[in-house]
Amino acid sequence: MKLSSRRRPVLTASILAAAVSIATSAAAEVPATCVKGVDLATLGPKSIIGQGPHGEKAASPDALALSDADAAKVKAGHFKVGISMQTVNLDWSQLQIQGITDTLKKYGVTVTGVASAEYQVDKQIADIENTIQQHPDGIISIPVDFTATVPTYKKIAKAGIKLVLMDSIPTGLKHPEEYASMVSADSQGNGQIAAQILASCIPQGGTIGLVNFGVDYFSTNERTKGVREWMAKNRPDIKMKQVDFTDPPKVSQIAGDFLTGNPDVTALFAVWDQPALDTLSSMRAQGIDIPVTTVDLGLQSAIEIAKGGPLKATGSQRPYDQGVAEAMAMMNALIGKATPAWIGVQSLPVVQSNVLESYQTVFKKEPPAGLVDACNKAKPACN
Repeated sequence: MKLSSRRRPVLTASILAAAVSIATSAAAEVPATCVKGVDLATLGPKSIIGQGPHGEKAASPDALALSDADAAKVKAGHFKVGISMQTVNLDWSQLQIQGITDTLKKYGVTVTGVASAEYQVDKQIADIENTIQQHPDGIISIPVDFTATVPTYKKIAKAGIKLVLMDSIPTGLKHPEEYASMVSADSQGNGQIAAQILASCIPQGGTIGLVNFGVDYFSTNERTKGVREWMAKNRPDIKMKQVDFTDPPKVSQIAGDFLTGNPDVTALFAVWDQPALDTLSSMRAQGIDIPVTTVDLGLQSAIEIAKGGPLKATGSQRPYDQGVAEAMAMMNALIGKATPAWIGVQSLPVVQSNVLESYQTVFKKEPPAGLVDACNKAKPACN
């Protein structure tokens, strides 16, 4: 595709100076250093700002702590729990599962198995029904679809099995009769982090694009809402355009076509990290170099941030910690304790200067060699 010269990654001294002062028109190139003006100490919300799917106020994971007597009850119960995921092919999913299994194991709870629906509604329905037939005491699950799966999720409570949900709630399920708790990140807070970083890269009067998940899904809706609300309140000069995708493998083509059709877009927000990476691939194929922010942190997105390229930052979930909270909510429910309808996990801002530390916080292990190498090559900007 033919690109105008403004979209090629070439910065003259005059353009760089103008962009740093954020006094140019929306057509100016954005320097690689555009995030430097953001103070990590004040970046992002310091508490849960979002509400649950039904307007609930967030409960802290601390509310799920077990007393010694409670822990003894759990261990004496010899409970079994099944896990039903939307996919296991994401860092997010694997960390969730690890947090759940590590925590349940400490209390003698057995994980009967992990099913992966691969985003297919029919497969998840079959997965859950098969798990019910195994007669576990509890099921922890993230729904692929809000409506088609509802009858199947209702069967869980009817079978006397406790249900803890990740990130969203099938339509019409009632708390506490049909599910014990739903645990998620503060998705709106993570969206605000992405917006705040992106705004630091955008000249006055610029236009951003939102690469949004076009499915009615609580957590992703909250992310885009967080971006829109932060921009409207703090940078009303910025115009926003949105493109939706429903099939994740098609993001690269959809985002590429969107950029071609909207040459005024000078920055992008992608709703989670894999669509952001796919968008980067499309940008590189077309010779486009504009800043991108997203939500979630995986190894590849961490490497991209460390390099100091177009992916500037992410508002990260803490999926291992979410998994721990889900396991704790399940064990509370299994011994008959009341559990909050929504448990929120604090957001985490990740930029080039703190990416190694953030990786360790999210993944609970030392950063791998590939990430460390990328950061070393980008010093001193990368820690």
